[in-house]
Amino acid sequence: MSADLQAPAFTNEIAAREAIEAVLWPHGPVCPRCGSFDRIGKVDGKSARPGLYYCGECKRQFTVTVGTIFERSKVPLSKWWLAIHLMASSKKGISAHQLHRMLGVSYQTAWFVMHRLREAMRSGDLAPMGGPGTIVEIDETFIGQKEDMPKRRGFAHKHAILSLVERGGKVRSFHVAGTTAAHLVPILRANIAKETAVITDDAGQYAHLGKEFASHEYVNHSAGEYGRGGVHTNTIEGFYSIFKRGMTGVYQHCSEKHLHRYVAEFDFRYSNRVALGTNDMERAEKLTKGTVGKRLTYRRIGEVAHA
Repeated sequence: MSADLQAPAFTNEIAAREAIEAVLWPHGPVCPRCGSFDRIGKVDGKSARPGLYYCGECKRQFTVTVGTIFERSKVPLSKWWLAIHLMASSKKGISAHQLHRMLGVSYQTAWFVMHRLREAMRSGDLAPMGGPGTIVEIDETFIGQKEDMPKRRGFAHKHAILSLVERGGKVRSFHVAGTTAAHLVPILRANIAKETAVITDDAGQYAHLGKEFASHEYVNHSAGEYGRGGVHTNTIEGFYSIFKRGMTGVYQHCSEKHLHRYVAEFDFRYSNRVALGTNDMERAEKLTKGTVGKRLTYRRIGEVAHA
């Protein structure tokens, strides 16, 4: 179910703040500094700004934006709320140019808002994927062009992305420095449970994965084979299809220093897709919850680039 873009929370600051409070504080206000929720009071009075609370435990004031990507932002919360819903519901992403037109803010502001939201999409989940009875497909793809290298044939001048897709589950992707076994196998060990069955193509860097996991089967692409029964990499290729259409068709250019955030964006939407029971509204709520503890500044993001 998609959000009604005419809803008050997309145009009214009080409604937007209350909508964010409902997501981040489902059981009532919580102090972002000490974690207390017992001795919280609303600050009233003509000089008090809307949504201001007082913590009787640590004796400090706070709002729902403290400790989130919204803290000290000059962008109205209603525009943040709209941006969250637009990014959460767009399958292949939304460009900063389109967002700046829809929000009525400058291109630079829209670009910055989007990078903050991409940071909020990063799950931070370190638990191994897979497990007994599960299958994880592994593959890598190449995107864009390295700024310090001339364009030429092959993949040496492109950025490498490694992805792990659990069939019927989530995806986890990494921007990697290279695609040799030395680059990839340590990442696979750290992110896939040993009891997992893994499937890859016939690339040499995956040749010894049978020693690392419960089983390893591969599709012999070099011999024109694209699957035999349950042995295929169609799931991960489907994810890459969406990822590439978004990166080349919507974003068009992405600098290497920001690539990990774009990767996080596509991972987030795939891992919270309708097939897994997450609709647009629920995806937006998960994105809102991810804003906590991920405040970014212009200095941390770096200078503006095309998005």
